[in-house]
Amino acid sequence: MYLEIVTPEAVLFSGEVTSVAVPGVDGEFQMLDNHAPIVSILGKGNVKVYGDMNLEEEVAEKFSKGENGATLLSINSGTIEMKDNKVIVLAD
Repeated sequence: MYLEIVTPEAVLFSGEVTSVAVPGVDGEFQMLDNHAPIVSILGKGNVKVYGDMNLEEEVAEKFSKGENGATLLSINSGTIEMKDNKVIVLAD
């Protein structure tokens, strides 16, 4: 599936990934390939991205490595939309 992570400052990542887990306001949830369409508000926590991420140098310091090969991005809030196998995370 295709993932875009966007902040008010910049597009942090765009590319193909295996799955994404996000901190929903009622708990963490994960989306895999061909997930049903969804729009949700995100709470404080980590966006966990699974798959190979080639990060640009100028944004790489915003990410960290997590368990099981996950790449983590800490957020305070945001919104997520999944539609037609494309995930857009608007993060703050």
